[in-house]
Amino acid sequence: MPQGKQAKILTPKQEATIVQLLQGTRYPARDRVMFLLSMKAGLRAKEIALVTWGMVTDAEGQVAEVLALENRISKGQGGGRLIPLNATLRQALIALHQLRGEAVGADQPVITSERGGALTASSVTKWFFALYHDLGMRGCSSHSGRRTFITRAARHVSAVGGSLRDVQQLAGHASLQTTQRYIDGDTDAQRQLVQLL
Repeated sequence: MPQGKQAKILTPKQEATIVQLLQGTRYPARDRVMFLLSMKAGLRAKEIALVTWGMVTDAEGQVAEVLALENRISKGQGGGRLIPLNATLRQALIALHQLRGEAVGADQPVITSERGGALTASSVTKWFFALYHDLGMRGCSSHSGRRTFITRAARHVSAVGGSLRDVQQLAGHASLQTTQRYIDGDTDAQRQLVQLL
């Protein structure tokens, strides 16, 4: 992500509002998956545009427990990674997979246009811009879900016995410093933390 002003992170209330709103769109199953790939897997717009069914399905063609993101669709040479699927995202993928039926091939994009072709990263970015703009959520962009995912992961990682290195790997960052730039601080947590010292 370029230096400068970062995309705002989303609150749980904003996330719930968006999920509810997406139920009424023209393509609710697709739109929900697109939003959740950002929020619950931390994918970049380019990755959302290029993720294929083969990356989210197992050998039997069923939605798997893990998203196997390939290097070729990620930023940099080592951006590929395994991301365990959040239960909400997995259920949304299953619903979209069932909706698409037998026409789903391993090399076909998960997120498609009206005509069935892959979206571009630019199209995904514009979709998120329109979504947040229509809701009056200034400062939000296609990177807001990714920042929210990374920030939330960083806040909860110690509760599951992990470290920021685990967050770095989920984000696909080459360095921990890059991951740290994504994490939004929490003044309430800081107040509680200093009281423990």
